[in-house]
Amino acid sequence: MRARGACGARPEGEGQRVRASASEPGGRGSRGLMGEPARAVLVLEDGTTFHGEGFGAAGTAFGEVVFNTAMSGYQEVLTDPSYRRQLVAMTYPHQGSYGITADDDEADGVQVAGFVVRSVARRASNHRSVRSLPDLLTESGVVGITEVDTRRLTRHLRDRGALRGAISTAQVDVDALVADVRAQPKMAGADLTSGVGVRAAVTLPAAGERRFRVVACDYGCKRSQLRLLAARGCEVVLVPGATPAAQVLAMEPDGVFLSNGPGDPSAVGHAVAAIRALLTAGVPTFGICLGHQLLGLAVGARTYKLRFGHHGVNHPVRNVARGTVEIASHNHGFAVDTGSLPGGEGPFGRVIETHVNLNDGTNAGLRCLDVPAFSVQYHPESAPGPHDSRYLFADFVTLMEGR
Repeated sequence: MRARGACGARPEGEGQRVRASASEPGGRGSRGLMGEPARAVLVLEDGTTFHGEGFGAAGTAFGEVVFNTAMSGYQEVLTDPSYRRQLVAMTYPHQGSYGITADDDEADGVQVAGFVVRSVARRASNHRSVRSLPDLLTESGVVGITEVDTRRLTRHLRDRGALRGAISTAQVDVDALVADVRAQPKMAGADLTSGVGVRAAVTLPAAGERRFRVVACDYGCKRSQLRLLAARGCEVVLVPGATPAAQVLAMEPDGVFLSNGPGDPSAVGHAVAAIRALLTAGVPTFGICLGHQLLGLAVGARTYKLRFGHHGVNHPVRNVARGTVEIASHNHGFAVDTGSLPGGEGPFGRVIETHVNLNDGTNAGLRCLDVPAFSVQYHPESAPGPHDSRYLFADFVTLMEGR
């Protein structure tokens, strides 16, 4: 499952990070005189400022600042393409204690624009670890800041909503840095899918006997999703997210998988058009996260930006049909408007809500009753997170069996 090619590779010129580089050999990263940690600053577009110490690469990083409530799984967070152009703050104070292993990467390389923590472990203690968290950021050219009051930051973002920001070990003029932040593009209206995923089709074998061929549209797919499909007898053909529907149908898939990914779903019009054509052809379809939002748009629903998004592994979700509650992993800043789901008047018939986020009542899943398609807003591959929702991959297999 490692033959992802260019999946997750960062194209030049995206403007997520500038002047980022390792300041010392040996992975020590941001250091000042006499080997002391370099001073660093995190600024938000409203002028709020947090001072701390730099770790990882030296330089300046720009992005939307969001908080993640997971207590572990920082490597999966760092390598999740859905975090493209975001500065991720972890609410759990201690990060890096068990180090880094390549087996836990969800894409090729670190995907976040920058990393914010309360306390970073300079040494790792785990038999699987091959490097430290600071070393990973240094080698990836990603700027991090530690010794930040992440509780204050999280409360501020919860009250004000997600804000653009910057982490810098190089810019000492805070007012100038705030001005630079305000000049950065907003997440709303941004199609970021072209900067992630494979550049050409890659075929991944089933684990054991091949039962199905699934074409996975890569908008920023996580490797764990592919592993779970393979484990259920699916040969997966991973294709770029911009692949036209005609090319997908020419591969004669038993099903189509719509992956997670970054950015605003309403800006990815080419994917919405392709999904509509696939639904018209009657191909069983399963979407996750951005794929869920794109499916929602394809069937005629609307999407909108959440105030501060859902980022964490402990969100309670109610399964409407089964009357059960799942604890699920979430990472998204946009949502499907439940009230806009077609009641039968849309081109693909009636669409119902299947899952609800119990924290705020937002939509967490949908199913089409007249075409074979369903999706969820959260991450059933659970990397990181609990395994409560992995049954959804079995549901996809059942949908393909019934075709």
